[in-house]
Amino acid sequence: MARGRTKYACSECGQVSAQWVGQCAACKAWNTIEEELVESNPRLAKGGAKGGSGGGVAMIARKAEVRPLSDYVETSMRRLPTGDPEFDRVLGGGLVPGAVVLLGGEPGIGKSTLALQTAMRALGTILYVTGEESPEQVRMRADRLGTLEDRLLVLPETSTDAIIDAVRGVKPALLIVDSVQTLHSSRVESTPGSITQVRESTAELLLAAKPLQLPVLLIGHITKDGSLAGPKVLEHMVDVVLTFEGDRHHAFRILRAQKNRFGSTHEAGIFEMQHNGLMPVANPSEVLLTGGVDGAASGTALAVAIEGGRPMMIEVQALVSTAVYGTPQRSSTGYELKRLHMLLAVLEKRCGFKIGASDVFLNIAGGLKINDPALDLSVVAAALGSSLDMAAAPKTAFAGEVGLTGEVRPVSRLEQRVGEAQRMGIERFVVSSLGRRKIKVPAGIKLIEVGRVADLQRVIF
Repeated sequence: MARGRTKYACSECGQVSAQWVGQCAACKAWNTIEEELVESNPRLAKGGAKGGSGGGVAMIARKAEVRPLSDYVETSMRRLPTGDPEFDRVLGGGLVPGAVVLLGGEPGIGKSTLALQTAMRALGTILYVTGEESPEQVRMRADRLGTLEDRLLVLPETSTDAIIDAVRGVKPALLIVDSVQTLHSSRVESTPGSITQVRESTAELLLAAKPLQLPVLLIGHITKDGSLAGPKVLEHMVDVVLTFEGDRHHAFRILRAQKNRFGSTHEAGIFEMQHNGLMPVANPSEVLLTGGVDGAASGTALAVAIEGGRPMMIEVQALVSTAVYGTPQRSSTGYELKRLHMLLAVLEKRCGFKIGASDVFLNIAGGLKINDPALDLSVVAAALGSSLDMAAAPKTAFAGEVGLTGEVRPVSRLEQRVGEAQRMGIERFVVSSLGRRKIKVPAGIKLIEVGRVADLQRVIF
């Protein structure tokens, strides 16, 4: 076979360069220019043999018609339920016909488990393409997850041509591919997992799925910095991009949507890894607060965070101790480390607490990663409590964002947070007094307003 032309493309933005360079001229990223082999077969490069199954995806040219947008009528498409309420929540109600969903996450986080659970619970005939595991390995996992049915079909294949042939023959209700990095297309000459192969294989599956109104779930790998492996254009090609987060040493996982053409990107699904698979967590507050709401230990504070469209109560733990090795350590688990540095600087500058020579360790109980700025006030309260070795008042929760001048700023959806706190037995809720709109306070809970971080010590101890 004749070798195709060589080109150089950026793995981040897809910019094509005439030769290899150290920095991409478009996105300014370093060491992202990689060599690619373009199509070597002119017949395949133009769309393959008409009607053939081994020559790639046939491209049918159609003349587009210019019409006013008002002439088009909105059609309501019936979504395919995945059988998992948390998965459906993130997708916006289920899988849309013809949608291509990309699911990424760290190795061992539960991507294949979630995909196989979906294949076993979704309605209709499901085609599960496995490129990394043998069918026997998939069967071992399926026996652990539940009861098998004959409508779940397994195809151990990595060729996109063979997968598309199987799709046209079986006509499944859902196609699952594990994983997209193992696919290869006969249209290009490069190894599976390369930028060219990932892009072309995804494009072929996309072109085949759209006319058939077939939803496709692709499992993708991630790089060492946490981003999805492959070209950045891959995220633009698909309809939905999901990320599976969590710590493999903890039981809880969070499914987030980075992109969703058919729903909101503000929803999050919470799962618990058990021996029989991923179980949806309908009430995360009760699961995460194993120690209750009394707050008996110093260095702990309760916060009400918003994950997706629902509030949940979590426990923030801090430990402030004298630095043993001269250089103070700063460590954070589940919370952004740069944000912790900023809050400690505010405590020292605005409140007079000399913790610059102390080690500070912060942990979000349960192994979850929370990015809600409303956690700032609880982080400060936990650090103060550990530094003073004093426990906060029992049944007290916090929700507030801390600014660089030491002010406590109001947070969004406060009424939802207060309602969740009241449901969990909280009696005192510390919020910002700056520009807060009036809300309906449930019976049995008292709002305590603070304007600055310096006022926090007087309020909580």
